[in-house]
Amino acid sequence: MRVSVIRPAELGPAEIAAWREMQRSSPHLDNPFLSPDFTIAMGEVSAEARVAVITESDGPVGFFPFERHGGGVGAALGGWVSLSQGIVHRPGAEFDSDALLKACGLSVWEFGCMVDHQSWFQPFETLRQEAVVLDFADGYHAFLDELRERSPKFLKSTLYKERKLGRDVGEVTSEFAVRDPGQFRLLREWKSAQYQRMGRPDRFGKAWVVELVERLHAAGTDDFAGPLSMLYAGGRPVAGHFGLRTGTTMIGWFPAYDPEYAKYSPGLIQHLRMVEAAAKIGITSLDLGISNGSEYKDALCSRTVPVTEGIVRRRSAGAAAHWLRTEPVRRVRRFILDSPALYGAADKAMKRYGQLRTRRKTQ
Repeated sequence: MRVSVIRPAELGPAEIAAWREMQRSSPHLDNPFLSPDFTIAMGEVSAEARVAVITESDGPVGFFPFERHGGGVGAALGGWVSLSQGIVHRPGAEFDSDALLKACGLSVWEFGCMVDHQSWFQPFETLRQEAVVLDFADGYHAFLDELRERSPKFLKSTLYKERKLGRDVGEVTSEFAVRDPGQFRLLREWKSAQYQRMGRPDRFGKAWVVELVERLHAAGTDDFAGPLSMLYAGGRPVAGHFGLRTGTTMIGWFPAYDPEYAKYSPGLIQHLRMVEAAAKIGITSLDLGISNGSEYKDALCSRTVPVTEGIVRRRSAGAAAHWLRTEPVRRVRRFILDSPALYGAADKAMKRYGQLRTRRKTQ
C-alpha cells in the first residue's frame, strides 16, 4: 500500500467517486461525517485538515481524514464537533495503524467517536459507549407502531402535548429542509443559550464552527446535505434541528427549542415530525449519538451501535511526552464516567454554574 497525504481540496473526482462507493458498500460507513463533503468543508475552515489517500495498484483502498497539529500530534478531523470518525475503506481492507501514522507524519492520533469495525484501532480504545439509532426503513407509521409498543407512555405524552400546543398557540406545522439563514441563526441562538444553561462550552462560540455549519447548510445533493428542520406553532418557530445526512442515514447534531414553550416538549414533537419527513425522502435511520442517560433518546431508541474513543501512539519521544501530558486528566474523566453518582454530581455542578452565569448576564 502507498499513502499520500493531501489537503481535502486536492481530492479529485475519481477519488471522491471511489470514496462514495466505499461508503455505499459498507453500511457502518454510510455516515455523513465520514463523507468527502464533510472532509472538504473542514478543509475550507481549518488549515490543519488532511486526508491520507491509501492506494494499491488498482486504485484507492482507503481514505483517512485527520488533523495534524504541532509535535506530530494528530486528531480526528473536526473532532470537537464530529460525531463519527475512522478510515473509509474498501470491504475487506486491512491496515497497519503504526505504518499509517508514520506515513502521515504523526506519533499520536486521538479519536473520540470511532465507528465500529475498525479493528486496526481497536487495541487503542480507552472508552466504549453506545449510540442511539432510530430505524424507520419500513416507513414512519411502522416506526410509530414500534414506538407505541416500546415506549407507550412517552409517545402518548408527546402526542398529547402536540395537540395542546396546537390548541394553545396555533396550528402545529413543520418543514424538513429550511433554507432561510435567519431561521438558522435563530436555532444557533437557542443552542448557544442551552449550552450556557448547562454549563457546557458553546460550540457556536467558535468562528470556524459557525463557518463550517453555514457551508454544510448550503450543501444539498442526493449523497449529502445539511437539512435544517423547524417546528412551528401558529406560524412561530418553537423548535428545530440541524444535522447532516447521506442518501439513507441522518445524524442528530444540533437540536434546540424556544424555552418559552418548554412545557409542550417541542423538541420531542420536532423529532417525530423530522423522522416522518426523512422517511418520505428515503432516509432509513437517524443516529442520535450517545445517550448519557437521556430519557428521550432511550425512549426513541430502536437499537444501539458502539462508539469508541482512544489514542493511537507510536513508540517515540513525542508520544511519550503526550502520554505524560494527557493521561492523568483522561484517567480522572474515565473514573467519573464509570461512576453514575459522580457523573450525576458533575452534571449538576455544571448546570448550577451555567445558571449562575446566565443570572449574572441578565443582572
